[in-house]
Amino acid sequence: MMNRRRSGPFSPPVLRALFWICCAFAVVMAVLPHPPHLPVDRLGDKFEHMLAFSVLTLLAALGWPAFPKRRIAERLSFLGALIELAQSIPELHRDCDIRDWIADTLAILVVLGIVAAVRRARATG
Repeated sequence: MMNRRRSGPFSPPVLRALFWICCAFAVVMAVLPHPPHLPVDRLGDKFEHMLAFSVLTLLAALGWPAFPKRRIAERLSFLGALIELAQSIPELHRDCDIRDWIADTLAILVVLGIVAAVRRARATG
């Protein structure tokens, strides 16, 4: 049987490093009192949440391919909840909104569903 370990720019160690960089960026941007404006700002707050957690989920699923997907969902959703909790700190001048956490969690579930579907298709095809 052929060893399917990937190397190069899309190897799990690289994807793991990218995950942690993106995770740190997302958390910092979420707790800055006055974050810089980004080009995606015009698409709305929920889009930004879904984009951030979609990227984090994809990097986690590919970076840790053997890790149970429900654990990835659980932990990333918990991160989204913690971010919302942090945004409730008055000194940050941010808004805590449960709908942001729901958007995060929906994005996580959709991406994990797509990852699972692609993996099943590759296994059968």
